[in-house]
Amino acid sequence: MESDKSPPEPPPPAYSGPAPVPPNQQGFPLYSSNTTQYISGSSIPAQSTTTFRGNPVAYGAIPYQNQPAVTSAITWMPAPPILPKCPPGLEYLTQVDRISVQQQIELLELLSGLETCNRYEVKNSVGQWMYLAVEENDAYTLNCHKSLRSFIIKLFDGANQPVMQLSRDCHCSICCFPCICCLQELEVQAPLGTVIGYIKQNWHPCLPRFAIQNEASENVLKIAGPCAPCTCFQDIDFEVSTQDEKPIGRISKQWTGYIREMATTASNFEILFPFDLDVKMKALILGASILLDYMYFEHKRRRSDR
Repeated sequence: MESDKSPPEPPPPAYSGPAPVPPNQQGFPLYSSNTTQYISGSSIPAQSTTTFRGNPVAYGAIPYQNQPAVTSAITWMPAPPILPKCPPGLEYLTQVDRISVQQQIELLELLSGLETCNRYEVKNSVGQWMYLAVEENDAYTLNCHKSLRSFIIKLFDGANQPVMQLSRDCHCSICCFPCICCLQELEVQAPLGTVIGYIKQNWHPCLPRFAIQNEASENVLKIAGPCAPCTCFQDIDFEVSTQDEKPIGRISKQWTGYIREMATTASNFEILFPFDLDVKMKALILGASILLDYMYFEHKRRRSDR
């Protein structure tokens, strides 16, 4: 009697492919020049811009070198505590005795030769931002009156709050005669709407002479400098002194190099004053540096003029 069971099936052929990866080598392969290694997914950097020194990295390969990506974030000076009898927003000035005022290079102005609103970065001695100064103006005033234009410049802190305002009226440039209509005057407000002082030009046939006045228009400090248009290839220092000619500080227009000086009108200033100087006087000296830029360094010829 024959059995109802079917004959057994033959076993499947043996697997002839490559050996499987051991369990302890699970992860992402490293694309190196001679070896094949593996790393776990948890050790992969989230962002990286580095490349391998061996063979070129294939598309989609994950680099192993865990180097931080370079960022260009702005670092603001930590907000100081609120102080009594200090205008809001000027507390930053109470903690410094040296600041830099760097004018930003405007690409549109560089390429077209058209005047644009000025912007200045105010930083402390370690490069932390204190304020950003932004000019408010219209195209007609910018390109018709050039460096003699009237302007309103507001200074903003790290919280994007306006803390100070500089304003100047338009005056003619004939300074050969003691005419009141020719002399420049800058009004400084801190906070906006509260005048803390003025920068007024004193007549002199060729040298910069200014008076720093308080809110009552009383002379407190003096600013004196060399003949700025005749000074080249070096820093230009404007001395700040008391009424009895005692030097207490300096506004220095820094030489930024021949190429930049010829191609742009962007200026850099370094300001020195006593650490314990009244905060309002520090703010007025800061405003004076911007006024000096408009009067003596903004009018340099541009490529379009040449």
